[in-house]
Amino acid sequence: MTSFAKSLSARVDGFTATMSDLYELSKPRIISLLLITTAAAMVMAARGIPRLSIFALTLIGGALASASAGAFNCIVDSDIDGLMRRTCARPLPTGRLSLRVAAVYAVTTGALSFGLLYAFVNPLSAWLSLGGNLYYVVVYTLLLKRMTPLNIVIGGAAGAIPPLVGWAAVTGTIGGPALALFALIFLWTPPHFWSLALMTETDYDRARIPMLPNVSGVSRTKKEIVAYTFVLVAVSLAFVFPLHLFGWIYGAAALALGAIFTIDALRVYSADGRTAPRRLFTFSLLYLALVCAAMVVDRILI
Repeated sequence: MTSFAKSLSARVDGFTATMSDLYELSKPRIISLLLITTAAAMVMAARGIPRLSIFALTLIGGALASASAGAFNCIVDSDIDGLMRRTCARPLPTGRLSLRVAAVYAVTTGALSFGLLYAFVNPLSAWLSLGGNLYYVVVYTLLLKRMTPLNIVIGGAAGAIPPLVGWAAVTGTIGGPALALFALIFLWTPPHFWSLALMTETDYDRARIPMLPNVSGVSRTKKEIVAYTFVLVAVSLAFVFPLHLFGWIYGAAALALGAIFTIDALRVYSADGRTAPRRLFTFSLLYLALVCAAMVVDRILI
């Protein structure tokens, strides 16, 4: 192999590695979850598949916004990420990416997201998306995360913004079903993340992040998980009666999924170890996806 070929190969490898690190910096698993709720709200608003151009542009704008928020979060938390086993292999703690490159990426993706949504979808969706990002980065990451064990409770509103963006993209307004999904995600967030915290509480303690298990204890955390689960399931059923936002298809799904969620939460409360929290954490992801699907089917058919 010639020196030119070797140099070219090294450049390609370096570019590929950088793209991979930027992808990881974006927190792609969170992006996929947020896009599911955005798409669900859009389909509900249109009572079917919305105009494909709007659908695609909104999801691209949402992905860019989420990537920007994830990158900013990694920048702010780069010091504590290196202390936690779950996050120590991220691009910034390991030095694979510099803070400067990460900041350029975060600003660029955020600006592209706002510009895309504002120019090609509508201003309301752009401002809602930007507001969600600012809430996540400033309110949750900068102000709450290292100060109070209520960080997840209050900060959960950031993850509940995408359905509002999706509904606004189709209608130019904010509607009842989108607000219902916002409320559901807001209430779903604490038991979802506290079950993760029960699995990794020593990590948070090492990084001095005041998560509920290492501040108020495991027993208190388990009680809070059960309490929030009861409220989550009750609110999810209230969308059928008395609010009449959805019909029997969603109602049956919400009842069945809520029952499984409650059983898993009660197992967390009664059992020791990490098996029950891991099961609840895993099912909570499936729960949110299936509830979104039930809302979509119900909205279209009923």
